[in-house]
Amino acid sequence: MEIKESIENKVADSSLVTLNLEELYPKEERAAFDLKDYLFMGLILKEKDYREALKQVDWEKYRGRNVAVFCSADAIIPVWAFMLAGVYLEPVAAAFYFCREEELDEVIFKERLEKLDVSAFQDQRVIIKGCSDKPVPVSAYVEVTRMLRPVVKSLMYGEACSNVPLFKKKSAPSQT
Repeated sequence: MEIKESIENKVADSSLVTLNLEELYPKEERAAFDLKDYLFMGLILKEKDYREALKQVDWEKYRGRNVAVFCSADAIIPVWAFMLAGVYLEPVAAAFYFCREEELDEVIFKERLEKLDVSAFQDQRVIIKGCSDKPVPVSAYVEVTRMLRPVVKSLMYGEACSNVPLFKKKSAPSQT
């Protein structure tokens, strides 16, 4: 007598929806535009000199990149100075943001998550993929939790075969 035993893939058969935040990772290269390089004596921004200096910048080096615009010097910079840099960056950069270079990924992830259609996850069992090859900021995991918690049936973190349950919607009491 031959016994045929089939292997059941419970993970594949489950109704889990996996959200991989790594898919939102920016593909564009990054660059920084630091206004400190345009300060007189490292302290003062002179409008006329700054405007002339911006005309001399090779803006092509920012083409297609995500650019962080900031000032790393401890100086008081007028708002218009950052805006003027943006005027030059807009035609060439993929995008530009007011943030330090090390904050760029967090800002981009926040922007991309704001565009996420959470209605696609309505009453679903969702697992937020944990391991990734790219450095997904912790802030992105926290933000997606804030966004999904009100709409999902359950929320987990990790991999389907080994996950950490985070939230499970309590079923409404039955009315008899």
